[in-house]
Amino acid sequence: MTAPAARALVRNTLRASAIAAAGLMLHAVPAGAQAADTSALTRPDRVLQITPYGWAAALDGKISPFRRLPAAHVRKDFKDILSDLNFAGFVQIWGRQDRFVFSGDMLYVNLGESQVIGALPQIGPTPGLSASVDTSQFTATAQAGYRVIETSRFSLDLLGGARFWHVDTEVSLYYTTTTLKAKSSFGWVDPLVSARAFLRLTQDLSAMLHADVGGFGLGSRNTWQVLGTLNYDLGEAWTVSAGYKALSVDYRSGGHVYDATMSGPVFGVTYRF
Repeated sequence: MTAPAARALVRNTLRASAIAAAGLMLHAVPAGAQAADTSALTRPDRVLQITPYGWAAALDGKISPFRRLPAAHVRKDFKDILSDLNFAGFVQIWGRQDRFVFSGDMLYVNLGESQVIGALPQIGPTPGLSASVDTSQFTATAQAGYRVIETSRFSLDLLGGARFWHVDTEVSLYYTTTTLKAKSSFGWVDPLVSARAFLRLTQDLSAMLHADVGGFGLGSRNTWQVLGTLNYDLGEAWTVSAGYKALSVDYRSGGHVYDATMSGPVFGVTYRF
């Protein structure tokens, strides 16, 4: 065999061995790992999702909706709130374009409470006297930010924005055929900074943690929120979530006081566009 023929034989042998080794390595990779690599490469750069959710919140704090009245301590568990509930709605929106992210959260709660007043101080028994209190709270949070860490399993977003609060209270006093009403309405805006972390635990299961802090004396004295959920993917578009949420604020201005913490389990369903 000539020298050139020998060199050609060696090259062909090495090439065949390399192809065979690559084939063995490919078949040795678990199917799940292949799927993870593929999903990382094909991850969409634009995501929009909407999450209607329920919040079984309890309330604890001091509230004075009227300027000239002292703050009253209010403590209600979710069972008490549910018995007084007229309407409640909660929705969260989250989106991403490349590494830019934004989020929005809105909640509206209307509570009504009625009771019969058996007696008034210095008057004594007052049959036919009753009162009702109707309270509405609207809170909306809007933030935008940047994804500072992104891997195939973990991401971290830093955001800034504002939270808007509005509280309406109406007290009605009924005595025989006479009705007296008093109304109060106030609101404020809090600047915010926040962080959102997402961790992929399995192909279908993930965890999310969101925390924010704000107020800084510009709106309220302070406000903070913590939300943590476990999420299970039902397919490409749908996810169900369960977790815990706490929202706190300390607002005192112009005789109004709203110093309260709302906390409890959350349950949500997410649809991704």
